[in-house]
Amino acid sequence: MTIIERDPWRQQYFDGIDCPEDVDIPTDDLSAFDWNPRHRWIYDKYIVAQSQGLDCGKDGSVPQRYPVFCKPITNLRGMGLNIHVLHSVQDFERFCLPGHFWMTLLQGEHVSTDLAVIEGLPVWHRHCIGRPGAQGTFDYWTVSACGRDELTQYCCNWVRANLTGYTGMMNIETIGGRIIEAHLRFADQWPDLYGPGWIEAVVHLYARGEWAFADTSRKDGFSVALFGPHGRRYSHPEPDRVAAYRTAPGVSSVQITFHEDRPAGAHAMPPGGFRLAIVNAWDLTSGLRLRRRMARDFQLKLRSAGLEPVSSQVLRPPSAPVNNAGERSSTRRRD
Repeated sequence: MTIIERDPWRQQYFDGIDCPEDVDIPTDDLSAFDWNPRHRWIYDKYIVAQSQGLDCGKDGSVPQRYPVFCKPITNLRGMGLNIHVLHSVQDFERFCLPGHFWMTLLQGEHVSTDLAVIEGLPVWHRHCIGRPGAQGTFDYWTVSACGRDELTQYCCNWVRANLTGYTGMMNIETIGGRIIEAHLRFADQWPDLYGPGWIEAVVHLYARGEWAFADTSRKDGFSVALFGPHGRRYSHPEPDRVAAYRTAPGVSSVQITFHEDRPAGAHAMPPGGFRLAIVNAWDLTSGLRLRRRMARDFQLKLRSAGLEPVSSQVLRPPSAPVNNAGERSSTRRRD
């Protein structure tokens, strides 16, 4: 049985991976929530904030000082839905609606950390550092080969204190060294950048409860996002063009990250833009170069403030091949 990915643009990472029929591996939050009743409480971001002693409250509790950050208590769709920075009581009354909460507005590095966990004990981790873009978007992520000792200790201590008995993958997001959310799955945006054999090790973890990934040849990787403006209709590049993108020097994989047969409003997207594609690359220059080429093909202009379309037509890249010199998954339930 193969691992089934809800997002078809990420199925490429799991094709050809042997997965026993009785093994269940969620890589999206909907499946992870359903399949892990004992530990699904971590999708309550208010409880996660409370567990760290952060200043926080629900819609009936007015903050005593501003600014604060406001977001849904639970969001299984991701992509920074309904997030707001509140600067006043008026903002609180407008945006902190039932089902939302506010918390300390954290400052600092935004890090996504994947962890392999056995009976509540972390046995592997990898930190990925986000470079923020506009309004909940990310310009790119650095899949770092280096460790961050203080952050590692904080995350691992939190897992040991709160995830007793859990075996599987986890993802923890932090800002300034404090946890803003946690997931009972790994980040399926960049598994190819963890190196050969990593997906097989994940299957072995869920099948046998053991971690068997040597991880002796780490190197930095980069996951570069391409966003376009909201309010436009986009179409996929032709298959031969996508194939050409994937052969560009320094590029590991390319994802076209939207369903062209669905309306734009059916996609979970951050306020700052509509995500069109992701380029995973082994060096940042290669990833940015291919993103620039893809932006032109999508008839977008790269500007310091973001991406802007040059026409209002249905935006489809041309079918001519690119010059190579240029830029959640699941099987069934386990808990």
